[in-house]
Amino acid sequence: MDIEDIKTRVRENQYVYTAHAEIERKTDELTFAQIEQSLLNGQVLEHYPDTGRGESCLVVGLAGETPIHSVCGWRGEKIALITVYIPRPPKFIDPWTRGATS
Repeated sequence: MDIEDIKTRVRENQYVYTAHAEIERKTDELTFAQIEQSLLNGQVLEHYPDTGRGESCLVVGLAGETPIHSVCGWRGEKIALITVYIPRPPKFIDPWTRGATS
């Protein structure tokens, strides 16, 4: 997945939230506007060639000073937001660096 494709789809409102992404969005009290902002200034942190459901990637971006991770995949011609969350220890040392895996 290419970040420019993701940004284009976001600008054109060609994306959808999965049920899981919506649950996680609410858990971290993130707004739709914050997620859009983070995707529009984001970068791909990790590529997942095929996790059993097709290609996806982890995008990290900022909404103001809030770092947001979005896992994006394809749903037809639209981007599917598989999950969205604020990265925190111990899983992430900082928004760009994975932490403990146990």
